[in-house]
Amino acid sequence: MEVSRSRIEGLLAAFPKLIKSDGQHTFVETENVRYVYQPLDSLYMVLITTKNSNILEDLETLRLFSRVVPEYCPDMTEDDVSQNAFELIFAFDEIVALGYRENVTMSQIRTFIEMDSHDENIHKMIQLRKIQEQKEIAKRKAKEFQSIKRAQGRGGMSGMGQSMGSSQSGGGMSSMDRGGDGGDDNSRFDGAGFNQSVSIQQSKPAPKKSKGGMRLGTKGKKKGEDFIEQLQAQGQTVADVDTDISTTTSLSNRAASNNETPVDQAGVHLKIEEKIVLEATRDGVVDKIEVKGIVNMQVNDANLTTVKVRMDLEKPDFSFKTHPNVDKKQWQKDSIIGLKSGRPFPVGTEVGVVKWNFNTTDDSFVPITINCWPQVNSDGTAEISCDYELAHTNLELEDVSISIEVPTAPVIQSIDGEYTYDRSNKCLLWTHSTIDSSNAEGSLEFTVKDAGSNDDFFPVVVSFTSKTTFAGLKIVNAFTDDDDNIKYSSEVAFTPDSYEFV
Repeated sequence: MEVSRSRIEGLLAAFPKLIKSDGQHTFVETENVRYVYQPLDSLYMVLITTKNSNILEDLETLRLFSRVVPEYCPDMTEDDVSQNAFELIFAFDEIVALGYRENVTMSQIRTFIEMDSHDENIHKMIQLRKIQEQKEIAKRKAKEFQSIKRAQGRGGMSGMGQSMGSSQSGGGMSSMDRGGDGGDDNSRFDGAGFNQSVSIQQSKPAPKKSKGGMRLGTKGKKKGEDFIEQLQAQGQTVADVDTDISTTTSLSNRAASNNETPVDQAGVHLKIEEKIVLEATRDGVVDKIEVKGIVNMQVNDANLTTVKVRMDLEKPDFSFKTHPNVDKKQWQKDSIIGLKSGRPFPVGTEVGVVKWNFNTTDDSFVPITINCWPQVNSDGTAEISCDYELAHTNLELEDVSISIEVPTAPVIQSIDGEYTYDRSNKCLLWTHSTIDSSNAEGSLEFTVKDAGSNDDFFPVVVSFTSKTTFAGLKIVNAFTDDDDNIKYSSEVAFTPDSYEFV
């Protein structure tokens, strides 16, 4: 709501003095306001309301705020919050509008925040194509107009010849005044006017012509069509120019939604998401390996709000952190995810329960290594040998793409896998549907022309997806307080945020 900055600063300055250290509390009141708060590691999430607000709704809103923060601040530190301030503000804005709670879930907030400008790009691209078509039509009309003027000019020269003949016979200049077409004053071009029009047209650059003449309509490749082809290459559906904008938007939304196959969720659904950032030199020296992951849990059955999930940790040396409401002792002792006594899971809301972070420069932790050896010859040709090795054979990588910078079209000598050459971006895409223990090693050899130096072939960028986590985190079973196993569903995604050899 509209509150002055000094008022907010005063309220926040008073809050630490009001917290009591002799027990656990969820709210504290003053004469005018109520502070509803929750600890988040070393921070506090604080909701400031009026005293007549519904405290139950305030607590539910506070819990949703608390679930949003780990999405953008996995380390939960003051610096982490400052660096992601804008993302948090946008997410908070989805929860509360004009002082009132919006009826949204965690998954909806994530969807709203992650929406990009794909539809806007489609709209702009369609408008650009329409503008280019109108320019082509205008050029064609201008060419036709010039042809008409040239024809009229030839008629004018013929008329001038006739008038000169009649002048020699004593007929005067009347036919020359009329020009060659014999029209009235409003429709004819006199000699000066015609020459002036020609000079104006010739001062403009003539449109370039292809060998087959000027192309009309949409046969010629126009500005913006490269963008269309890129979208189509990525599996996006792009409507034709004449398609209505609303139809195009619905098609693009439908195409975007088809990129992810929906998962049939059971009464308990777990989603494990893990990202890796790798920066290494072309010689194999690792500058950075950072792995971040989180386990999100959603209870869809109101009878299973006290469910527990047993996990298997293959790499216990990873730094795992549990949500403040998760029983930390039970996790550390038995790797079981369960809430503290008396706390139920919310129904229909995705909750982050466990997260982890791992940083190292040890090259033994590189999941898949890439060696690229270019040899540039004195005549400008180059011979390139590349190979990959899956160092961690417990992983199964899918949709693997190894992108190598290539200045000109390559000539493949030998290859394990498949390849495509992206002419617009000048890169070779070395692809594999799956890389696992059965094909843990592979090689590629090719030659190119017009290579300048070894730097022309770097960086090498790797992308993939995997249903096995780098941290080795696995779900064993889900069970109730009576130790009865229950059915659960799960999603696991291990993908790179950035994976480069430079």
